[in-house]
Amino acid sequence: DMAVRHYTLDINLSTPVDSASVVPGLLSIFHEQELSETIHDTNGHGYLATFVGKNGRLVVLRVHSHGLLTIDLQCHEDDDIAQLDNVSDQKLPALVRGAKVDRYWPTADGRLVEYDVDEVVYEEDSAYQNIKILHSRQYGNILVLDGDVNLAESDLAYTQAITGNGRENYAGKEVLILGGGDGGILAELVKQKPKMVTMKVIDGCKMYMRRTCGNTLDTLRGDCYQILIEDCVPLLKKYVQEGRTFDYVINDLTAIPISTSPEEDSMWEFLRLILDLSVRVLHPKGKYFTQGNSVNLKEALSLYEEQLGKLSCPVDFQKEVVCVPSYLEQWVFYTAWKK
Repeated sequence: DMAVRHYTLDINLSTPVDSASVVPGLLSIFHEQELSETIHDTNGHGYLATFVGKNGRLVVLRVHSHGLLTIDLQCHEDDDIAQLDNVSDQKLPALVRGAKVDRYWPTADGRLVEYDVDEVVYEEDSAYQNIKILHSRQYGNILVLDGDVNLAESDLAYTQAITGNGRENYAGKEVLILGGGDGGILAELVKQKPKMVTMKVIDGCKMYMRRTCGNTLDTLRGDCYQILIEDCVPLLKKYVQEGRTFDYVINDLTAIPISTSPEEDSMWEFLRLILDLSVRVLHPKGKYFTQGNSVNLKEALSLYEEQLGKLSCPVDFQKEVVCVPSYLEQWVFYTAWKK
């Protein structure tokens, strides 16, 4: 399969004179490339023309009535467009569509980001989600769950933030990790010799995310940890019934939902359930750590903080903002404790 490159170019024309001088110059370039021209009727709203080449190259030229000139060029990946480089030095990098490895994801606040991924190193559909591990030249291997960037080998900042950024002493403590299947949190905690860490794992990470997890996922039980392959909700309910408590509960299951309709979104219902159960198994002097979401999603973060105020067991909380390298945006993390 051959990918398609999509180039875009914007030029601001300050006066009609600019349009009269720029457009003919562009038309001559397109005609030199043997692109056939079709002019479209815009009912007096600027100028619109399309140009098609024998090799499938397509150009859309539009001059808007307010003075913005836009050019969209689509061509095959191996098509030589060097002849068009003199159109303008404002040409943006190409969007590559239909490539073997998709390299585009939206940030949490809706901006498009292009990653330098070049290979799918692992993919599996588990009972819960689609799992991909992609290789990035800049970030190392990246864990992608259901199309969302989850964690890269470069993202130690995430792991440190969700475990207290070095302010906690885990030695001899009971810790429960919800999620954390990439093994990064576990790998950091076992360095401090906790009494016991309980967590669940994602297959594939132990082989392809070793810069993150080290060798902690090689076995399901170590000197100070155990890994459980089961759903966390029944497990939490069981711990509540048994009266078992933990010094730390680290929730790495999911980010705060982007939706701002908690009464309609099942993800908010799941989040509230996990929150309530987690606090109920928390030692009276214990701490609860979790990620939030992008610092720009102020309404969703505010709604989450409202949920913290509605728990059956009252809590206080604090938050901090951390730059996670592969996310390409500032990320909010929460710490909560019983009042």
